[in-house]
Amino acid sequence: MNKLAAVLWNDKDNTNSKLQLVFALCFPFFTVLALGIDSVYFTETYFDGRQITNVLALAYFTGFFLSSGDNLRKLMFVMVALSYIGELIFCKLLGMYEYRTPMIPLYVPFGHAIVYASGFVYANTIWSIKKEYHLRKYFLWFFAALFLGVGLLLKDYFSLLFGVLFFWLLKRKKWQNLYCFIALCVIFIELVGTYFKCWAWVPNVFDLLPTSNPPMGAVFFYAGGDVLLAKIVKYWDSKS
Repeated sequence: MNKLAAVLWNDKDNTNSKLQLVFALCFPFFTVLALGIDSVYFTETYFDGRQITNVLALAYFTGFFLSSGDNLRKLMFVMVALSYIGELIFCKLLGMYEYRTPMIPLYVPFGHAIVYASGFVYANTIWSIKKEYHLRKYFLWFFAALFLGVGLLLKDYFSLLFGVLFFWLLKRKKWQNLYCFIALCVIFIELVGTYFKCWAWVPNVFDLLPTSNPPMGAVFFYAGGDVLLAKIVKYWDSKS
């Protein structure tokens, strides 16, 4: 496993690449387990598993954080606070989606950091870096087809609009694959979370734009948050 991590991982300041890679690779399985326990089905069939999911998310975040290098640790730390602010804005203030309970779950901001860290690790594997231009081409075709597909077939005009903005943001960031890897993680966790009814998006965002549940265009808000995150950590480093 150490040899595999050495071949795959490219984080030079990381002292425990083996564990870091394991956490990233286990992200999909952890997501299904944690959100499944917080699901409406689990609650109605057994008991409210929210606290178990909270503990699992905190434990997973802690393990991922401790196995990461200094740069990713800073990104994860800031991401927790930044995502909580985002939840207050997009969930509570703008009412774009709601959780199965009135309160924002404790695991959510830590989950955002796990999503970011997983995408960060995927994007920084040596394989991803070597295949950068090929992956970029496939990513662009995939996301273009995705946004057009849900827009035309599901009448998800929210995703169509913010999908265009997602491509605008990618262009501004020189088409970095990092944002595409993170977007894939976002799409996965949104699909799992809405399937288990941990949260649900409103049918018309801003009472204006029809959307699906979940909308694929939500990746734009994550990507925008990632850009702000990078700027905050860069400022942090400059002050250090």
